[in-house]
Amino acid sequence: MLTIAFIKTIVMLLSTLFYKTPLPIITFILLILVVLFYILGAKIGNYKKLHNPDGKAVGIGPLEGALLGLLSLLLSFTFGLSSSRYDARRTLVVQEANDISSVISNTDLYADTIKKQFKKDLQEYVETRIAYYEADDDAIINKTLLNAGKISGRIWNRVTTLSKNYPDFVRDNQMIPAVSKMTDIVVSRDASRLGTVPNLVVYLLIILTVLGSFIIGYSKEERKNDWIILSLYSVMTIMTIYTILDLDRPRRGIIQTATPHEKIDELRNCFKE
Repeated sequence: MLTIAFIKTIVMLLSTLFYKTPLPIITFILLILVVLFYILGAKIGNYKKLHNPDGKAVGIGPLEGALLGLLSLLLSFTFGLSSSRYDARRTLVVQEANDISSVISNTDLYADTIKKQFKKDLQEYVETRIAYYEADDDAIINKTLLNAGKISGRIWNRVTTLSKNYPDFVRDNQMIPAVSKMTDIVVSRDASRLGTVPNLVVYLLIILTVLGSFIIGYSKEERKNDWIILSLYSVMTIMTIYTILDLDRPRRGIIQTATPHEKIDELRNCFKE
């Protein structure tokens, strides 16, 4: 039991370190590994040909094709997985902007004094949600989630109290579902932030990439290294892996959800008089 717990702890630490390491550093290390394993495979292959010129490796061709085919399949699967999750994050941002906008619009159904209280809380809520997107540290993100929960709790308590003390079917039937959607989308957005490509899939992708370069170097026929083939293989594979990881890191990569999040930034205009 202690061994299993220790292994899980090590895996969690490695995963945290992996996702906090900048992407350029990861891709640079991966590039070095691809080149090193290609050279290693080429040297082992040349050494075997030199000391056993009559010996011929059997099954290397099919093995090379199978390994590269598996790598291509895993690349396409992982790319589709990360791309779909990125699209889901973009959709949730726009949906949240619409949900908050609906609550802001529904405040017009209340008296001016109550409306001002709603607008004040909603303005704070919008700023909290903007801070949530701009945060790049887990502690700050959790703090913004806590603040958003407190503010939405005040709004919900005010809505439910007014619906009990001063019931209005049309008003309550509009406001209560809108506030409920606004609070629920927070959980959905944070779940999408945490929902990344499984670490095992990413590690397998990296391992297959490195092994693929080794097989290519080992199975080459000529003595000299074919740097054109190596360069094409390295660039195509590493650029694909970089894009996969970039899509999977909505806060730390180049590809972000800044454009749809402008819709939440525009909500600040609703509070200008």
